[in-house]
Amino acid sequence: MTYIYEQSDWPKFYWSHDRLAAQLASVRHRQGRLIGRMEGLGFQLRAEAVLQSLTEEVIKSSEIEGEVLDREQVRSSIARRLGMDIGALLPVDRNVEGTVEMMLDATQNYQDRLTKDRLFGWHSALFPTGRSGLHKITVGGWRTDKAGPMQVVSGPIGRERVHYQAPAAKNVEREMKAFLSWFNSKESHDPVVSAAIAHLWFVTIHPFEDGNGRMARAITDMALTRSEQSPRRFYSMSAQIRTERNAYYDILESTQKSDLDITPWIEWFLGCLNRAFEGAEQILASVLQKARFWDKFRDENLNERQRKVLNRLLNGFEGKLTSSKYAALTKCSQDTASRDIDDLIKHGCLVKDAAGGRSTSYSLPVIDED
Repeated sequence: MTYIYEQSDWPKFYWSHDRLAAQLASVRHRQGRLIGRMEGLGFQLRAEAVLQSLTEEVIKSSEIEGEVLDREQVRSSIARRLGMDIGALLPVDRNVEGTVEMMLDATQNYQDRLTKDRLFGWHSALFPTGRSGLHKITVGGWRTDKAGPMQVVSGPIGRERVHYQAPAAKNVEREMKAFLSWFNSKESHDPVVSAAIAHLWFVTIHPFEDGNGRMARAITDMALTRSEQSPRRFYSMSAQIRTERNAYYDILESTQKSDLDITPWIEWFLGCLNRAFEGAEQILASVLQKARFWDKFRDENLNERQRKVLNRLLNGFEGKLTSSKYAALTKCSQDTASRDIDDLIKHGCLVKDAAGGRSTSYSLPVIDED
């Protein structure tokens, strides 16, 4: 098996400009329209859209690697770091803080050079205990081959399938020096194409023992932010990759086992990015729904527990709200939860779902546009 980095001209990637021209123009047009539309929102709505987009990016990037982060902790961490007022902030786990810190450094400081020390800082933030799960790993430094070659493997023990084997650890320093020199240079081609190249190049080197996927997606966000010349994020590339995870791994594997013509990879990347813009429409709809909701109910005399639960629902609550979940969220008794819910229904802030009995659940009402 010959991998892409074993080609004699590595890493001189090439692609068909003719095949990509129409797709790239369409993506850039849609990207510009989305940013223009979001920038046209009022300050508060725009800030809420940024908060939702960044929250989604952090959560979905971790989900791709099988790690589930608490949405409200992520949201609180981002809001605190960006100085946003969202009410009471939750205590945040170290692994959440580290992932948020990396993503915000990539997007808010996108004009700064990407350096080895900066990457080591990101890696240390991702693994604050020096472990990946139960295993001790090299943190804040390039990987070694102490445990054997770096491989991407699937399947049960004894019948593993090797999807990819990264360059030998002894070559990582040299490979990353070339990558960073390119990433920090002034390229003549489109910066969105640079984002696609950066993602592929970084995961192909696979410079760390763990966290390579999350760091590649942070680098991708950094490159996309450069393409927009704005730290404000209104869409989540990682959320779309999470949706298309199987296709993502398939195109990566086929590209890494091919020659230096990366046209198919860039085509897939541009398509995924275009579909990520569609996800931004959902974020916008959610932001506008939240604004209309509180505009309608701003004069209602609600207690702190009720406001907390309503905001959780408006921010994207997983599953259905029940009285038991209400009690757990607000740390109150079941009786208090029932009284609060009845009061919210009376005010029109909640509606009882059709299924009754032991499965009684509640949802937000539909707020029509004026």
